[in-house]
Amino acid sequence: MTATNENLTPMAHAAQNRCFGCGEANPVGLHLKFFLAEDGTVVCDAVVPDSYEGPQGYAHGGIIATLLDEAMSKAVRSRGVVAMTAKLEVEYKRPIPSSAAGEPRPVRLEGRVARSEGRKHWVEARIVDAGGIELAAGKGLFIEIRHRA
Repeated sequence: MTATNENLTPMAHAAQNRCFGCGEANPVGLHLKFFLAEDGTVVCDAVVPDSYEGPQGYAHGGIIATLLDEAMSKAVRSRGVVAMTAKLEVEYKRPIPSSAAGEPRPVRLEGRVARSEGRKHWVEARIVDAGGIELAAGKGLFIEIRHRA
């Protein structure tokens, strides 16, 4: 789904990351791979396995929220900031297909930081189908994590 003429840079992931969304070391995770576009948007082509369905043939609402949360988190991470979700708002617009009978049904995740102020980052994300139709959208507030000495 990602346009071949897009100039996308792969985002690095920790080798042993167990994150449910992007962790390669999580055997039941989504294994999402994000890329950074020139305009600062993060993008990911994703397929929801049928094991994460709500209604048959469609992604569970919690998985949709997870996809949006991951896109927002990676948008903040693309700025070199580690942050956690403080608030998440999801608008479910249309059903999101899961893989049906082993047939992949990809969707595209997009996330971007709308504004930042100190440790607070307001972020937006959306999920679109192959035709560019918006299936879900989200807004969130992420708070930067500062490691204690």
